This record gives sequence, structure tokens and C-alpha cells, in this order.
Amino acid sequence: MGRMSPILNHKHFDRPSVFSPEGLLREARRQKAVPTGSVSEICVLDPDGDLWRQLRAGGARRHPHWACYHTEMFELAHPTATIGVVGCAVGASFAVLVAEEMFASGCRLLVSVTSAGQLHPAGDPPYFVLIDRALRDEGTSYHYLPPAAYAHLSPSLRDIAQSVLSGEPRVVPGGAWTTDAPFRETAEAIAFARSEGLLAVEMEAAALYAFAQAKDCPVICFARVTNVIDGNG
Repeated sequence: MGRMSPILNHKHFDRPSVFSPEGLLREARRQKAVPTGSVSEICVLDPDGDLWRQLRAGGARRHPHWACYHTEMFELAHPTATIGVVGCAVGASFAVLVAEEMFASGCRLLVSVTSAGQLHPAGDPPYFVLIDRALRDEGTSYHYLPPAAYAHLSPSLRDIAQSVLSGEPRVVPGGAWTTDAPFRETAEAIAFARSEGLLAVEMEAAALYAFAQAKDCPVICFARVTNVIDGNG
């Protein structure tokens, strides 16, 4: 297996990394003159950037303590909490880089909401899939967890989410296929994903769930199914 897939070699899952998000953020604060402080306890990853751009255009407050080199965080005001939103972190490696930095900055719950293609129909798009398992067809998760077919949503978070969302017809629980290569979704790969009973294809969930399990950080991923993968139009 290792000879066929070098990405699986030389991984030591019980060993710490020599390069930490805390260290990077410390230097970012120094170089960018960002004051020390925590970000919102609830954060949202918005890979498509729709909510993030709406907040920016509407004059939302830019979070003063977010020190990431690559992104900006805007605040979404809610009656019970202020939520930090980061947009346009597309793909597994970018999403996990931002997630690592969020939790190192004071986040205590991360919700990712990404657009996705439909595999098995669960309604007329658009609707949401609460991703409870994600097929690991990307590279980032293999740096966090040993090889396995799937990364999973924490059972306790799944139960909470399903309780909160019970009766919401636009949200269905189910599995997703996480790919690093959206333009390599071959007919054979799609057929396999469908044979596994997966509902949608997206680009972040497997890596985020692997990170969540490895680092004991609460992460919930939703796929917003917006299109049908049929090759016609």
C-alpha cells in the first residue's frame, strides 16, 4: 500500500507537528500589528463566500483579533452570539489550515457550509445535507488519521444537530464524497459514490472531520446541494 501511495508513508499520528498554528499566528500578530485576543466562539467556514461577501458589502465588522495571513473574518450578529465568518477557503487543505487557526484563536465550534453536487436525490435543489460521514478522496485527512474509507461527524454533535434541526424539511442527514479534484469526477467514480449511498460531492468535509477527531475539536459540515451531476447542461 505504501509503495503504491507515497502519501501514506512516514505519517506518525501520535507525534506533534514542529510547526503550529499558535506559532504562525504569533508571528502574524507581530508583523500585521493585530492585537491579542480571541475570535468568536462560534465560527463559520463559507467556502463559496456568499455569506462572507454579503457581510462585507453590508458593512459588517471585521474581526479585530483574526490574524490569519490568507483570509479576513467578518462578524455576523445574532441575538444569542456573534459568529465569525471566513469565506473562500475552498478545498480540504485550505479549509483545515483555517480551521486549525480558528481553534487556536478561541473558536469552540466550527460550522462549514459548502455548495455541493447531487449524487442521490433527496429533494429538489437547493437543500442541505448534514454530513454524517465523508468519503476520504482527498489528501489532507491522511496527515491527521490513519487510512480508512471514511471520516465521521462526532456522534454527540450529530445527535445535537439532528435534534435542533428536526422538522426542517430542507436538511437531510447523509454521507458525502470529498474530492480534491472536481474536474476528475469520472463516471466510474460517480457510480462508486452512488453505490455507497452518498448524497453529495464536495471538497472539505472529510479533511475537516479528520482534523476534528485528531485534535478533539467540534466541527459540523453541511453540504448545500445546488446542482445535479448528470453531464447534461
